[in-house]
Amino acid sequence: MRSVRSRRVVGLSVGLALALLLGGGGFVAWKLEWFSGNGGAVSFGRDAAAPAPAPAPAEEKVPAAPTPPEPSGSPDVLMPSGPKSDFKQTARLDDGTVIARTRLAGEKSGFTGDVWVWAPREYDDPKYARSAFPVLIALPGGNGFPANYWSDRSLGLQKAIGEGVKAGTSLPFIVIMPVLNPDARYYYDGSDIPGRAKMGTWIAEDVPAFTRANFRTYASRDGWALMGSSSGAFVGMKTVLQHPDKFKAVIASGGEIVPDSPLWKGHQAEMDANNPEKLARKLIDGNGPEVHINFQIGTRETGKERIVLFQQQYGKGPVRTTLREIQNGEHNGWHYVRGMKEGSLEWISKVLRGPEPDTAG
Repeated sequence: MRSVRSRRVVGLSVGLALALLLGGGGFVAWKLEWFSGNGGAVSFGRDAAAPAPAPAPAEEKVPAAPTPPEPSGSPDVLMPSGPKSDFKQTARLDDGTVIARTRLAGEKSGFTGDVWVWAPREYDDPKYARSAFPVLIALPGGNGFPANYWSDRSLGLQKAIGEGVKAGTSLPFIVIMPVLNPDARYYYDGSDIPGRAKMGTWIAEDVPAFTRANFRTYASRDGWALMGSSSGAFVGMKTVLQHPDKFKAVIASGGEIVPDSPLWKGHQAEMDANNPEKLARKLIDGNGPEVHINFQIGTRETGKERIVLFQQQYGKGPVRTTLREIQNGEHNGWHYVRGMKEGSLEWISKVLRGPEPDTAG
């Protein structure tokens, strides 16, 4: 069983840091919000719908609204399908990019929850205005509710990607950060457990549909991946193995290998259908499609043995696995981001398809 304490450590640490920062009370928090721009409306990309111009006198000509760019002509490039979501800023990075939140009512799962998003600076670059961008769905550990701790800039995930782009070691990913669970009482293993909220459908269907509605994305799985820590690592790996037609790769940090939610009791067949070992065996026996799993584990945490065993038994044929050991790494998001900076971001960037600059005209 995954340790409840270990799965909560990152969320509690982030919460403590924020509590210390805002210790002066509501007035200090209000000032920080006001100066940072948090709470303000956010639009991503030059293809975002422009507000309608104000009415003008009859003799005054109203300028036409900007025309969204046309797709590049590649059948793999999808322009935002809409409708656009209502985004509000929750954090601003030093490079001027922002993290924003919206509320998503999942059409297929029936679940409604918060989703945080971040787009790199390159997303607004005119030379990429007709290109798709790779998507990284980032899943938290702990309860994964009511927040996703990857949306907190203190963990450095977005900064690591931005620095990696400059260094040529990372693609400019769009990062999508949904809540992982419908409540804080149970772990749902990112699955459709009978009689419960359909969190498997939320992660694998509704969140990607939301992303396609709001961003320029790739139609093929070559532009889609997941990453996660602890329970989020399990869900990310399980989702890639379960939906290899939709996702190509995952960075799984400090996670478990088999489902362990107490809510599976009495539903053995459904639990087996969400078991990475059985899903991997199915891919091997069916000869694909190929998926890529990069495990991360800190040298100061437990769990390496079960990862190595999974690699030995199922890391063959279409199931491609690698293992990155993070020296002096513990079971927390800061150390997993360090592992990503030390090599895992470069690994996943070689697996996925990046944006292609516009060479027309």
